[in-house]
Amino acid sequence: MTDGKQVETKPASGARRRHPRRPDLSQIRILDAAVMEFAANGLSGARVDAIADRAEINKRMIYQYFGNKEALYQAVIEKVYRDIWEAEAALSLEELPPHEALIALVTFVWTYYLEHPEFITMLNTENQLKAAYFRKSRVLREGAANSRPLVDEILQRGEAEGIFRAGIDPTQLSLTITSICYYYFTNQATSSIVYSERMMSKPALERRLAFNIQTVLAIVKPEPDPSVR
Repeated sequence: MTDGKQVETKPASGARRRHPRRPDLSQIRILDAAVMEFAANGLSGARVDAIADRAEINKRMIYQYFGNKEALYQAVIEKVYRDIWEAEAALSLEELPPHEALIALVTFVWTYYLEHPEFITMLNTENQLKAAYFRKSRVLREGAANSRPLVDEILQRGEAEGIFRAGIDPTQLSLTITSICYYYFTNQATSSIVYSERMMSKPALERRLAFNIQTVLAIVKPEPDPSVR
């Protein structure tokens, strides 16, 4: 799931991924403030004045860099995705054995969602908008294309080593990894009441991460050989 200077990872195939460049430091100052404002108030409720106050910058500079609030929102969506892709690339999962790489990926998704609630909020907002701004972003389409093969590469290596079962759909596994993490955090308030447990307590979070890892490893586990009894 990158940004900044071009951050590249080296997949098992030897090809190198290219990721979009991060904006300059002045823009980042505005974008950091805009992430918080859009996450708190959505696209319609966010105010450029509030973003300028958060960034401690003249409002005219925001318009100079981004033109209008909608273009700024587009840049914010691109930023939050570049940030998670950059953090994902830094894992260097291609250097880990496939079993450890899969554990590291599940742990990363869980931890990133926990530490960056603004990402989840922005993701919710963009889905409510039917991915209107994501869809028209060449930067995000290219970034998604670069990130997409990650799980497939891990699965291929695990299958070749005989430690993962054959024929696992990488898209479905990717969706499962993100879903079991995403649902927990987006529904933790109601789940705490339903299950009479503080879902954001440290013990609850640790149990859930362990269960997520166990679940994903069970999905990829090779099927028993029927000839062996």
